[in-house]
Amino acid sequence: MPVLVLIEDDPAIRVALERALSRRGHVVHAAATGMGGLELVIERSPDAVVLDLGLPDVDGTQVLGMIRGISAVPLIVATARDDEAGMVRVLDQGADDYVVKPFSAEQLEARLRAVLRRGRPAEEPDPALVVAGLSVDRATRVALLDGSPLELTRMEFDLLAYLAERAGRVVGKRQLMAEVWQQPYGGADKTVDVHLSWLRRKLGETAAEPRYLHTVRGVGVKLVDPGDAP
Repeated sequence: MPVLVLIEDDPAIRVALERALSRRGHVVHAAATGMGGLELVIERSPDAVVLDLGLPDVDGTQVLGMIRGISAVPLIVATARDDEAGMVRVLDQGADDYVVKPFSAEQLEARLRAVLRRGRPAEEPDPALVVAGLSVDRATRVALLDGSPLELTRMEFDLLAYLAERAGRVVGKRQLMAEVWQQPYGGADKTVDVHLSWLRRKLGETAAEPRYLHTVRGVGVKLVDPGDAP
């Protein structure tokens, strides 16, 4: 659940937003003063902050500056001040977005989703799976054998990627049906056998003379480095 700090001095607005955002799956910590809100930001390390500018102890723009001095947390200014110059100023000072009162909880929630998406670090792409001369890139769905692309169907690629991720380990056909074909209650072993046969052909091998795909009779199949094969 995203953790939010709400800094709002109006008790009616504060309570209503706290309830509405909590119902939408957020953990909300609320403060009625700027300094109280700053303490919450320090203590709770929130995922986002909603900051009113008209606070009783410190002007909200000063609170914004203090928060930006310690954190890059996504921050939305919520204010009754609707002059364009003021809005540009708070954006220049480090606010990620703003809403002008009165606003709905739905509008604020939409803006929160947007800043949370922007504030989320980009995921590192999974590295390609490499076994000897075989490379399987799950992000691009490209498989290479000795530098040459393999023409694989969707299921052939998924099967090869699943085995490459578990290189050296024996994987049973029931497990393959459950994980690759998404049939947890099993299915025809022939389905796995046929796809393995197609894969072997494209890898330039046969069941009788395997290089990468080795059958362990009565147990399953494993993908190995040909240099490590017995």
